Amino acid sequence: MADIRFDGKVAIVTGAGGGLGRQHALELARRGAKVVVNDLGGSVDGSGGSSAAADAVVEEIKAAGGEAISNGSSVTDDAGVANMVKQTMDQWGRIDILVNNAGILRDKTFAKMEMADFELVVNVHLMGTVKPTKAVWEIMREQNYGRIVCTTSSSGLYGNFGQSNYGAAKLGVIGFMNTLRLE
Repeated sequence: MADIRFDGKVAIVTGAGGGLGRQHALELARRGAKVVVNDLGGSVDGSGGSSAAADAVVEEIKAAGGEAISNGSSVTDDAGVANMVKQTMDQWGRIDILVNNAGILRDKTFAKMEMADFELVVNVHLMGTVKPTKAVWEIMREQNYGRIVCTTSSSGLYGNFGQSNYGAAKLGVIGFMNTLRLE
């Protein structure tokens, strides 16, 4: 696996300001990809926002000799997703890889959970995967090349106490991925 390279490829990684997304962005850059580090910069529960996390990852990539730009768009916002794709195309003229990784948590038992918390988590995880995928789909088809990776969780298959919203969203992502694979 160490010899897998992405030279000349352009990758968008959502939720790349920290955690798993950051690791995806750093590794893709280390292997030669130009990377768009997308992160809204909110807290784990999705509140707030700042470009500092995404900017820091971009600086790490540049310091290691890679190419990267940051983007602070929300993956749930149609205009923001369109802006992220436009920014990428304006910068590098193509999109080869999309890693759908953005996510938030609003853990509570279902009995205590507000519907707004359920809807927001589903919106970020599921629609925040669907919207960027739809936005790059035709670009990848026209290029006759593209790879889309989605972050899911065993919570979607087996459940996890206090995560009815998260589990529902992650299983939805699995159904979405399986259907796209067939199409």
